[in-house]
Amino acid sequence: MTDTKNTTHDAGPAGAGQDGGIPAELSHCGAVVDKAIEYMLGENLPPLAVSSALLGGALGLLSRTMGKDAMQAMLENALHSVQAGELHPEHDRVGKN
Repeated sequence: MTDTKNTTHDAGPAGAGQDGGIPAELSHCGAVVDKAIEYMLGENLPPLAVSSALLGGALGLLSRTMGKDAMQAMLENALHSVQAGELHPEHDRVGKN
């Protein structure tokens, strides 16, 4: 994880904090992004446009704040999650039952 001074923190596996929980700054950022998504969808912007803009912005920030190898590893982890079905709505429903 990167702070505003562009110094990196060891967030451990999958972004977990040292105690295994979600760091407060990650939780805060997630809440802000959720509100931004809610707002854009409320403006009747197409979900594909919203997600594409968010992904493009995230990739731009990553490219300015981490090295190529770290960025590639993060993207490969995301790809593996997609391939494993972890990001599919059906996966969320199964976990809640």
